[in-house]
Amino acid sequence: MAHLLVAGGAGYIGSHTLRALRRAGHTAVVVDDLRAGREAATMGAPLVVCDVGDPIEVPRLLARYGPFDGVLHFAASIQVAESVARPLAYYQNNVAAAMNLIDAALPHGVRAFVLSSTAAVYGHPDQQPIPEDAGIAPINPYGASKAMTEQILADSESAHGLRWAALRYFNACGADPEGGLGECHDPETHLIPVALEAAAGLRPALKLFGTDYPTPDGTCVRDYIHVSDLAVAHVSAVEGLLAGKPGGPYNLGSGVGHSNREVLDAVGRVVGLPVPLEDAPRRPGDPPTLIADASRFRGDFGWTPRHSDLDTIVATAWEWLRLWRGL
Repeated sequence: MAHLLVAGGAGYIGSHTLRALRRAGHTAVVVDDLRAGREAATMGAPLVVCDVGDPIEVPRLLARYGPFDGVLHFAASIQVAESVARPLAYYQNNVAAAMNLIDAALPHGVRAFVLSSTAAVYGHPDQQPIPEDAGIAPINPYGASKAMTEQILADSESAHGLRWAALRYFNACGADPEGGLGECHDPETHLIPVALEAAAGLRPALKLFGTDYPTPDGTCVRDYIHVSDLAVAHVSAVEGLLAGKPGGPYNLGSGVGHSNREVLDAVGRVVGLPVPLEDAPRRPGDPPTLIADASRFRGDFGWTPRHSDLDTIVATAWEWLRLWRGL
């Protein structure tokens, strides 16, 4: 059993991982400023309301609630288009704050650090599915901020022995099949919950950003990975690092690409109503296709996605939305 600090544990992926960690027998403390998270999502775990970039409070909480065996870091800004418009805010929240957390963790004996990273570090990769050695070439500040944090972790391992893994998600989606947790960003920007809300009449027609990409139907193709599968991967990663398994960057995805139109068709099947659409221009910073080669993580940690077929993803997200919005 490990004692872990979960930064951003009141948010979407962080809260699902917190639940998975506790199911696996680990203890955890959450640090979250609740800008994007909900206290209810921590499910009674100790919560410290604090910005992970705070250079005074973060060392204090490590001293008070530790010693911690590992840190799982989810607290970050995540919107590609916003990062293009507000790059300095992204470097402050995603790089400077992460560096503060790493710097505070080192003297308190933390041995393992798992970073919530992103496929956006790859930019426009030449190879699909994308392996980890495809090369780092982000095309937006969000991807660049995560790539910088990965480098900080690599340097921290070389200098201080901190074991680390950067889990490069593709498109996180869905909700815990056992209920009680799901996606509730404000504002919501992810395709599946936005499409579900549009189909249910909770918002105006969905804007389909880009219909002229070099893909089979002209819309972006993405690899969708269920949030519960991501949560289990985080548990495997921190347990593996503490047990001496390899670290570094890892892709997490299903290995299957779905276009935006395919996703909208799945939403229509699950809800039983079509998604009202409005064609819109491409968003800045969006590559046409991103599909994961997650074979390295599967091999090193024995991980297999169990919930990541598209209809299961949409069905669990729909059940969560109905519960959360009282439909």
